[in-house]
Amino acid sequence: MRSMRLALCITDLDVGGAELCLVALATRIDRARFAPVVYCLGPRPDRPEASCVPRLEAAGVEVHCLGGRVPRDVWRVVRDLEGRLRKQRPHLVQTFLFHANIVGRLAARWAGVPRVVSGIRVAERRARWHLWLDRLTHRWVDRHVCVSQSVAQFAARHGLPADRLVVIPNGIDVDQYPAPRPADLAPLGIPPGSRVVTFVGRLDRQKGLDWLLAGAPSWMDRVPGCHLLLVGSGPELRPLQRLRERFGLTSRVHFALWRPDVAELLAASDLLVLPSRWEGMPNVVLQAMASRLPVVATDVEGVRELLGESADAQVVPFGDSPRLAERLVHLLTDRAAAAALAQQNRRRSEQQFSLRAMVSAYERLWQNL
Repeated sequence: MRSMRLALCITDLDVGGAELCLVALATRIDRARFAPVVYCLGPRPDRPEASCVPRLEAAGVEVHCLGGRVPRDVWRVVRDLEGRLRKQRPHLVQTFLFHANIVGRLAARWAGVPRVVSGIRVAERRARWHLWLDRLTHRWVDRHVCVSQSVAQFAARHGLPADRLVVIPNGIDVDQYPAPRPADLAPLGIPPGSRVVTFVGRLDRQKGLDWLLAGAPSWMDRVPGCHLLLVGSGPELRPLQRLRERFGLTSRVHFALWRPDVAELLAASDLLVLPSRWEGMPNVVLQAMASRLPVVATDVEGVRELLGESADAQVVPFGDSPRLAERLVHLLTDRAAAAALAQQNRRRSEQQFSLRAMVSAYERLWQNL
């Protein structure tokens, strides 16, 4: 049987949730049935340790980085991608993330690609023009893959046709978690034996860290030896550092910036916190579940679908600081309750969110189209 030529298009290839999803698909699909080529709108990442490119190339996947950096590059990138698609002649283009969704649709249409599938990974509540452009160009898309039911419902409410929405949840290689050796947190200023609450993600207003820090004294003061570890970088770094000083948390809140060893950091933690204002289906919650950690997260898109029956014990409404504090204190002081949730989370990650199930769902979708 002739293999299906696939074009996988994404905004950039720095390590992140959508990027790792693309890597999993490109490297794990049945190469006897599918022939993938990856197109990145941005430049090749500078740091190999923070880049998905080495993993793709090691698996024999062809990668093209188109070098787009600023908005004025968009039409050059569209035309460049169009030319490359004409040369590859893919049967189907699969895009990931907003900018790649729009650029990929235009280039695929002009290049005459028969089928286009886009990826919607977040309930976008900030840039409403994203929603407008999605509606304007949706007629050029055969299917929109949403990472959760709540994202699909959000997309339908904002004008995308429900009959073209497909839900494929994120998957995880549970064999990689928990890490066999926890990270040493002492160089970050966290003494051995501390109770460690960890956040992993982009330091952005979406993630609600300003709210988390404002209420941190109300729960950290009640748990002896409690420390908060913030892993990631982003535009809110300086404002959050100022909030740490304002609330007298300098010795107990630690900024690790971007790290490649997230699995090891989770293995050294007691609990994951995710105080987001909105999400799609946060990969870090799935990583924490596979790492046998309890989670305290806001009740945003995708979180309940990940946590399942134990969600009520692990989610709080955004903005409800007293409930957030009570939940954190309870799980940091009641080790039996925390361990029970940790085991439920691990079991659910194994049974419901395997990487193989995610890859197979994409393969079926592409083949059916």
